[in-house]
Amino acid sequence: MSLVDLTADGGVRTITLNAPERLNALDRPLLDELRDAVRQVADDADARALVVTGAGRGFCAGADLDGLFGDRTRPTGVLRQVLLDVYASFLPLRDLRIPTISAVHGPAVGAGLNIALACDVIVAGPEATFAPTFTAIGLHPGGGCTWMLTQRIGAANAAAVLYAGDRVDASTALRLGLAQELVDDPQARAAELAALYASRNPRLMADVKESVRVASTSDLATTLDVESWAQASSLASEEFSAFAERFTR
Repeated sequence: MSLVDLTADGGVRTITLNAPERLNALDRPLLDELRDAVRQVADDADARALVVTGAGRGFCAGADLDGLFGDRTRPTGVLRQVLLDVYASFLPLRDLRIPTISAVHGPAVGAGLNIALACDVIVAGPEATFAPTFTAIGLHPGGGCTWMLTQRIGAANAAAVLYAGDRVDASTALRLGLAQELVDDPQARAAELAALYASRNPRLMADVKESVRVASTSDLATTLDVESWAQASSLASEEFSAFAERFTR
């Protein structure tokens, strides 16, 4: 049985972590399959949007520490390289040029939370929990968690959440901006959003995604430079031309 399922529905691709008996906890085989699935989506010219979710009652229970890291008494530099390789299994989600949505219906813990954070939009269900529990187990956050949390909820909120190392429930996640929507069926809603995103001009959506990325890390002048080129290009698009013609007849 595959530990990661990749399915297609029109322009929408769905990656499902598929080890429900262990709440989709991450071991090396699962991460290898996840890396391959993300690569397939990246290489798929027909992919227009991606949903990431988990099978069973959890999104992802985090890392299988022994299975991933082995002998933790090895030199720090060696362990760092192991960690960087683990990160490289899911962080390529951030590099996809298509819109990405994580549908979180249950626990998203540690590295599992990172997978959700690596997507552009998070849709949460009532039973979703977001658990950056690193400090609670004596571990520094990794996998881009500090950066991705800070980008979403600001430095002060990220510090408070990471210092506590506690679980954030779905309503609090929505209030903080960690999740963008809270719905009864997050997987159905994520599929609905993905279909909407997939119906839009793919170049436009890729350019919007890039502009948001630039805006989150740059000043206004840099953002305007990127926006102006992308908007100028979109003025000649079929979609905008059809819209404009309605007002020029």
